[in-house]
Amino acid sequence: MTAVDRGSQRATVGVADTHSYGLRVTTSLHVEDAEARIREALSAEGFGVLTEIDRAATLHAKLAIDMAPYTILDACRPPLAAQAVLAEPDVGLLLPCNVVVYAADDHTVVAALDPLTMVELTGQANLQPVAEDARARLERALTAVAV
Repeated sequence: MTAVDRGSQRATVGVADTHSYGLRVTTSLHVEDAEARIREALSAEGFGVLTEIDRAATLHAKLAIDMAPYTILDACRPPLAAQAVLAEPDVGLLLPCNVVVYAADDHTVVAALDPLTMVELTGQANLQPVAEDARARLERALTAVAV
């Protein structure tokens, strides 16, 4: 377990929170295997992947920049998204729950936007239960990738 720092809060969970806005795990899995595993884990938690962006391919095609594999998955759990948007229509700016998978040195990183960020950014306390539910699901999905 890893200590998570969220400003003045501290909690012990299975994923690291190295930024104030994200949750992440590292894995020894090859990047393609990690992506397959996070897709399965997201599905098991009720998330679907709406879109995906191959950032490495896009940067290569548009700017001739070569980089290690880096994919952005736009994950969404419709019941949670609906609750959030009904509570605060502009929160759609922060949806869906982005998940990134990228190669880093000798490991792969899988990270997700922390849903509690939408509560912090909007100041809407009524989003707290939705954000906590989404965060718990994302933590379990990320933990399934950490091997």
